[in-house]
Amino acid sequence: MNIAPATLAAFVRRMRAAADAVEQRLNAADARLGDGDTGSMLRRIARAMDESGAGEAADLGAAATILAQAAARETGSSLGTLVATGLISLAKEARARDGAIDARDLAVIVSRARDAMAARGRAERGDKTVLDSLDAIARALDEEGPGRGAAARAAREALATFRDRPCRVGRARMFPDRSTGSDDPGMLAVALLLEHEEPPHVA
Repeated sequence: MNIAPATLAAFVRRMRAAADAVEQRLNAADARLGDGDTGSMLRRIARAMDESGAGEAADLGAAATILAQAAARETGSSLGTLVATGLISLAKEARARDGAIDARDLAVIVSRARDAMAARGRAERGDKTVLDSLDAIARALDEEGPGRGAAARAAREALATFRDRPCRVGRARMFPDRSTGSDDPGMLAVALLLEHEEPPHVA
């Protein structure tokens, strides 16, 4: 089944709920290595995307473009730029495939987004960034098929793998001793967002 704009919008809505829930935990993780605002920035970006109306777009490419524009407008931070870059990559893939992106295509889609974000952020796999989370997720989706469970496990395993390594890019690279043994805030964000479970709806 092809991914529709409404499906993408529903995913963003779940991510917004997760971002609200983990804001302070991400801020605390970022305070060890940066400005301490990763959680707050992520919450703002998720809110802007959720309220963008992307679910009403004519096709998936248009929906991804709307989300990218919302992320970029909300904050000029590096986080907002990377989120927008990943969504622009999705929009390009959707247009190239006439909007026919199936859930089984997600491994390739994540890989392309990873590469676009690497080029934009001038980082590489192995630098202890969100790229390493996306790389692990792409491999898991390729091996196990689509599913949030596989993606969440991969993100958590990447977090554990890189925890005792120093960050090699960004502000955190200036504090190798402090970053060793600490979670990269971006990698932690990916893991927490994918693991978050919304409370059951009560009528």
